[in-house]
Amino acid sequence: MPQAARARRLRRLTVLALGVTTALTLSACAAGDDRDGADTPTPSASPSTAPRGLLTKAEAKKAVDNYEKINNRANANQDVKLLGSVEAGQIYEQSSADFEQWETWSEKEQKHYESAFFYRDREYLIPAVDSGASWFAVKAHTSAAPKAGSALVVFDKVDGAYKVVMTVYSDEALPEIAVDEHGYVTPADPSQKVGGLAPDALSKSYEDFFETGGKTAGKTFAETKSSKGSIEVFKGGVDKDLRGYATEKFFAKEPAHPKVYALRLKNGGAVALFPTAHTSEMILKPRYMSGFDITPGPKEAVYDGSRRDVVTDEFEGQALAVLSPKAKPQVTGIEYALVDSR
Repeated sequence: MPQAARARRLRRLTVLALGVTTALTLSACAAGDDRDGADTPTPSASPSTAPRGLLTKAEAKKAVDNYEKINNRANANQDVKLLGSVEAGQIYEQSSADFEQWETWSEKEQKHYESAFFYRDREYLIPAVDSGASWFAVKAHTSAAPKAGSALVVFDKVDGAYKVVMTVYSDEALPEIAVDEHGYVTPADPSQKVGGLAPDALSKSYEDFFETGGKTAGKTFAETKSSKGSIEVFKGGVDKDLRGYATEKFFAKEPAHPKVYALRLKNGGAVALFPTAHTSEMILKPRYMSGFDITPGPKEAVYDGSRRDVVTDEFEGQALAVLSPKAKPQVTGIEYALVDSR
């Protein structure tokens, strides 16, 4: 998993044959952290009458401990196969891309990524076995970024083992997650609306911030640090030195791993971790296509180093949203990673 005390930054340096450069930056946060803190509430009913959890707290702790150990080893050696034994889904798409782009990173970035991290202040969010869920979550902080907000880390059953499939840090305090009298959380149906949107409609709606600057999304979502950052990316467009030569547009696309994870909140709403993705297309203006080419930046060149009239980049993302029955949904954490360029 990418550590994000270092917010992942996607920086593209695109160079025209005549020496013009441009930079596009998307900011994001991931992370990893330390030890147990808050416990899952103790079931009040007797063992004979209480329902069983998907797994016990001890089993959940073991899964998290194992993830820390294996992830730290994989990060230190950029071992994508080893990482795949404990990661899957959107976060594995991003981590794999980090390893692919390793040589483009600064020595300081590499050193930070290789350093061990641990989850602390863990709160295990375990559903009942009869909920139908195949996953559990952990709310935690990270030793790698002590000042970062809480993260929700989702472990899903993949190939017979619990693997981390999503991790998103929230810019704002998370509302209280609903817990029943037995200490179990309740998964929310991703297809069921909470207020104006269902969790599985979040990605398509949110990507409008990149496609149009939020003409629709700005009315659908409450303003947050994440949404303002996405609008800034849209408005930033091509670097000023290239604006006379090229244009850039974003297009929503289906995420590589479309599964959405959602939990009921105590206030009747839901918190959702959802995958999201888009393509960016930088293209020379027609009058320059016969005489100029775009030279891809270092990270883009990992996938395709050829000079071309059009540079198409693929970004895979993951995000956290809070949905309320009586208010607009809030996206309080989002990150993207460049995973391909052509």
